[in-house]
Amino acid sequence: MIEKERLEEALELLWVLKEEGHSGLKTLKGASDDIDIEGVIEELKKKNLVTISNNEVAFTNEGHKIAKAIIRRHRLAERLFADVFEMKEETIHEDACKMEHILSEELTDSVCTFLGHPPTCPHGKPIPRGECCKKYTVEVRPLVVRLSDFEVGKKGRIVFIVPSDPSRLNRLNSIGINAGVEIKLLQKKPAIVVQVDETTIALDPDIAREIFIKPLS
Repeated sequence: MIEKERLEEALELLWVLKEEGHSGLKTLKGASDDIDIEGVIEELKKKNLVTISNNEVAFTNEGHKIAKAIIRRHRLAERLFADVFEMKEETIHEDACKMEHILSEELTDSVCTFLGHPPTCPHGKPIPRGECCKKYTVEVRPLVVRLSDFEVGKKGRIVFIVPSDPSRLNRLNSIGINAGVEIKLLQKKPAIVVQVDETTIALDPDIAREIFIKPLS
């Protein structure tokens, strides 16, 4: 029996090919050197995840549901790695491939909410909507935002800081900017100015992008 991860990778590949307008069996067989496509397709058919008619591969309802979830996890992971952790382009896809097999539905929705329900991955491909995205039409505000995107006059709590230069953490700590601190954004231009307790602090916009805030109601 073919392992679950291989089946998921084949479903993911089929989804991507369909996005590009390909559904032929021949195209699918030539699309990957890493997967035994013929063996995997037979296994997917046995599990009633795909059907084949006139050399065209199609998802069953269950196959479509599983493939959609895999693609959603992968592209949200890519967005998380690119936007929050600012990882290098060459590592984003590989690490997202690992994450797509282990994220639960609940954690996937949490990541999506945390990111503000992004519509596309860093490469511009659509991220399938989830249940959390339907609520987003009512609950418009993302859970956490960058300080640089925060609204002037609002208060928030610093959730975490992701510095491009680790030495920045010590400097920020020395001026009272660290996780758990409550701040108020006073202005954005020409510098980011925040209030911490009774102290007013000016920050470079690049540093403000690395500070993530949870708005306080």
